[in-house]
Amino acid sequence: MNQPNQLKLIPSVDKLLSSAAFRNTIGVYGHTRTSQSIREYLSSLRSQVRQNDGHPIPAMEDIAVIITTSLDAIDTSSLRPVLNLTGTVLHTNLGRAALPASALDAVIRTASGNTNLEFDLSEGKRGDRDDHVEKLLCELTGAEAVTVVNNNAAAVLICLNTFAFGKEVCISRGELVEIGGSFRIPEVMEKSGCSLRELGATNRTHLKDYANAVNEHTGLLMKVHTSNYEIRGFTQEVSYEAVARLAKESDVPFLADLGSGTLVNLEHYGLEHEPTVQEVLKAGTDVVTFSGDKLLGGPQSGIIAGRKDLIEQVKNNPLKRALRVDKMTIAALSEVLKLYKHPESLTRELPTIRHLARRSEEIRSIAETVLPAFTKSAGDKATVSIIPSASQIGSGALPLNQLPSFSIQIKPISERDSALQQLARAFRDMPVPVVGRLHGGALLFDVRTLDECALLIDQLEHFAWP
Repeated sequence: MNQPNQLKLIPSVDKLLSSAAFRNTIGVYGHTRTSQSIREYLSSLRSQVRQNDGHPIPAMEDIAVIITTSLDAIDTSSLRPVLNLTGTVLHTNLGRAALPASALDAVIRTASGNTNLEFDLSEGKRGDRDDHVEKLLCELTGAEAVTVVNNNAAAVLICLNTFAFGKEVCISRGELVEIGGSFRIPEVMEKSGCSLRELGATNRTHLKDYANAVNEHTGLLMKVHTSNYEIRGFTQEVSYEAVARLAKESDVPFLADLGSGTLVNLEHYGLEHEPTVQEVLKAGTDVVTFSGDKLLGGPQSGIIAGRKDLIEQVKNNPLKRALRVDKMTIAALSEVLKLYKHPESLTRELPTIRHLARRSEEIRSIAETVLPAFTKSAGDKATVSIIPSASQIGSGALPLNQLPSFSIQIKPISERDSALQQLARAFRDMPVPVVGRLHGGALLFDVRTLDECALLIDQLEHFAWP
């Protein structure tokens, strides 16, 4: 058949829309959207026919399937809940901290309608969105004032821009860190309009190094907590107290970036000590920045706490509007902070602390609960067992701290690496994807962070082993 005649076989948009084959598609996606998708498809089909005289013309039913499948794919959310069994409690790629039930309820209430986000109900005039969390944060940290931005990188950026634009920032070479996503302190300084003034050596910095660097061009003294790595051996670090005294004597603000900041002493949960926000502020630090979605266990946010006059300067920076958080973040953060007023209940109410504080015997019990379902599902295709393993906190917090844990170990009968990769992919293809880690020729599921045992067991009953 020649090309003109073949083009005549392509049905019109109106004919397709009026056919029974498109009735359900129109019902789900609407007439306008369906017709637009049909036009785009038919245009592509005509181009293919012009390029190839023998190109087949699909039946109307087949065109309906093509259009519906395309619309389904567009509307299927790529953001899905997963079971994080990687052994990394605060996994950046998997969304870090899981929110407590009270925070989720608050987000739903807040998102479902209007709120007094920036409205003072008592005065009947414009308010400040920070008011909803500032008193709580000041009470918990001992700060004079607090403001919140959308993450800790933003907190560092706006502080540098506020206090040291066009000036020098003095910082130890050993604290010029890079965190996930190639976020580097020197590059943030450059983007914020500051100049870097490196002090000391990578492994040793002394107070005299700070003192010798201070001059009329100095805008800020800064310390960055190296939470994602450690230098051991012949080292020297200047204390927060010492830098704070020098900053006061020099009439220069002192900023400390804690990164994955915590409001509780982690030693109470069997972990190594991590500087708390309270400790750093008590040492005389003027301003402290830290994350809301790491050790704090809340939503993604960056918290800036410290002297009232300096926090006011941050709030008045035009960047604050660009970096501010929305009403749902404020609602979730407020509920998480309320839990810290009752620290004795944190291991029960706050998922991050609960997972970090879980004892080995409880983790072993969780593993024993799900083991039979794994064993039954695997049949003769894999060997399944419980093995001791080590979890890590993640998100740059206490990088050398290994937490004793237990994992479900799955070894496919086939020892080919491709078989192991296919198995890991099959678990990621579950309705609620299960993400583990590959190690030593096996797929490991660390159950330290597993709260949904029933969900996992139910999925295993319907799991098709590759």
